[in-house]
Amino acid sequence: MTTRTTTPEVLERIGRERLLDFLYQMVFLRRFEERAGELYTKGKIRGFLHLYTGQEACAVGSISVLRPEDRVVSHYRDHGHAIVKGVDPKTVMAELFGKATGCAGGRGGSMHLFDVQKNFLGGYAIVAGHMPIAVGLALAAKMSGEDWIAMCIFGDGSIAEGEFHESLNLAALWKVPVLWFCENNLYGMGVHLKESLVTDITKLAAAYEIPAVKVDGMDVVAVHEATREAVEYVRREKRPYFIEAETYRYRGHSMADPELYRVKEEVEQARKRDCIERLRRQLEEVGWLDEAGFHAINERAEAEVEACVQFAEESPEPGIETLYDHVLKGDPHGRPTNA
Repeated sequence: MTTRTTTPEVLERIGRERLLDFLYQMVFLRRFEERAGELYTKGKIRGFLHLYTGQEACAVGSISVLRPEDRVVSHYRDHGHAIVKGVDPKTVMAELFGKATGCAGGRGGSMHLFDVQKNFLGGYAIVAGHMPIAVGLALAAKMSGEDWIAMCIFGDGSIAEGEFHESLNLAALWKVPVLWFCENNLYGMGVHLKESLVTDITKLAAAYEIPAVKVDGMDVVAVHEATREAVEYVRREKRPYFIEAETYRYRGHSMADPELYRVKEEVEQARKRDCIERLRRQLEEVGWLDEAGFHAINERAEAEVEACVQFAEESPEPGIETLYDHVLKGDPHGRPTNA
């Protein structure tokens, strides 16, 4: 197990334009999630809503390394993953609204975003339930001889599930090209990791002879570099690799979470490591960004988010005639369906 840190040399290698794009993507995701939270309190978004606020560096730093043909499966805190993978954020917002123009036709909602054209193959509500699917995807890549890989994003809460161990074991046994990416935000709902795990997460990967790395998940550059090396390994060796990104969510587990399991001071301490402010400082230190430039990025992100909201609000509800679509291949009562 090794760790990664950011240096000026790394910034230079990645380059100014790409780093500014990383910053924009993180700011956009932050504003998107903040707006979604506001709309939830107004009753525009209903059902479950798990916000990604604070963890943006994980999605941007990792998924940006992938090729378009690489497959991604994720957990239920999936808005950022879908958007960075290329899913149109307007259709993501529409999905949160339950509209027909949503990326899942208004049927999935916040936890079940999906876009097969972008190879984002779903957010999954069942903790660790998507990990066997990732093994299957990677096995398909191996059997087809194609050069794409599977990436499975999951939280630290998954490590207590049987599917976690079964999936790591099969991936190692079958030698399939899958990247395991653990977003360790310290809490499985309201249970702190120290109350549910006796050892280091990366040691669990080592038990299955899978190389593993721990990275600061609040540093988008460090996440990017760790993922770049991991993806190179998975693509070259056709074998699994494991990344643990240590991050933190600023909001509760869901919008219904009163957060009685942690104190405000803990959240405030985590905000001192904020991924957006960190990259902003790094870019300012090397002369690649000033206050006016950051203000422009923020204004652009806010405008784009409002365009997403407008699209969602103006989109139609799913028609009653689509009620049985995507349920059965051929309705037993003879009703027309779009499977």
